[in-house]
Amino acid sequence: MSKDSLLGTFEEQVLLSIVHAGDNAYGMHIRRQIEDRLGRSVAIGAVYATLDRLETKELVSSSLAGTDPVRRGRPRRYFKLEAAGATALQQAREAHARMWSGVELDSEATGS
Repeated sequence: MSKDSLLGTFEEQVLLSIVHAGDNAYGMHIRRQIEDRLGRSVAIGAVYATLDRLETKELVSSSLAGTDPVRRGRPRRYFKLEAAGATALQQAREAHARMWSGVELDSEATGS
């Protein structure tokens, strides 16, 4: 991923959710991570579309593991952050820090 190719906000949230989830990073768990941490509703289709896009960009990889009777014998797809994904997150963190550097919001600007 080039320096000019920053992550979108939701891509960043999905990648961070994978980091938080560790070995338990599958679609519904990632969705719950985002909903719990950000207090926002997320469509599972948006999560999977983003995961597919991140995998195409080689920022994450996926593997199928085990079948589950609750899932009617279908294997669960787990996601793993790749080195390029960690680099992209670090670049996003640094970009946020540069943009926020020197910014002070007063109560009038924030509506408080």
